[in-house]
Amino acid sequence: MKVLILCTGNSCRSQMAHGFLQSFDPLITVCSAGTEASGKLNKKAVQVMSEIGIDISQHTSDPVDKYLNDEWDYVITVCGGANESCPAFIGKVKHRLHIGFDDPSHALGTDEFIMSEFYRVRDEIKARFHEFYLQNIK
Repeated sequence: MKVLILCTGNSCRSQMAHGFLQSFDPLITVCSAGTEASGKLNKKAVQVMSEIGIDISQHTSDPVDKYLNDEWDYVITVCGGANESCPAFIGKVKHRLHIGFDDPSHALGTDEFIMSEFYRVRDEIKARFHEFYLQNIK
């Protein structure tokens, strides 16, 4: 089973989804990528995942082009906002899905509020990807 998770920057939501899906089943091949990959992970995303025992600090922020020649069972986009366009994937894919989330890295306000957005989105990603895993993979 091979799953590719896509977003724009590949620094936050797709990385958290990647971490969760891999934690549900280490036998799944999970990768994540972005159409405008930032080349680095969002530190707050790494922190909130670490707090629940999932280490994504060694993940890489990769451009989607890296995976175009591979075959995938699922390609899942995780973009959320109306102002945000999800990437299209033109490679060989059995199933394309969209499971959208707000981007916590765009949150504005106090440090406390910004972190609360990272926790909220992390928990939403965990719930939705666990549901996806149970319904489609397990």
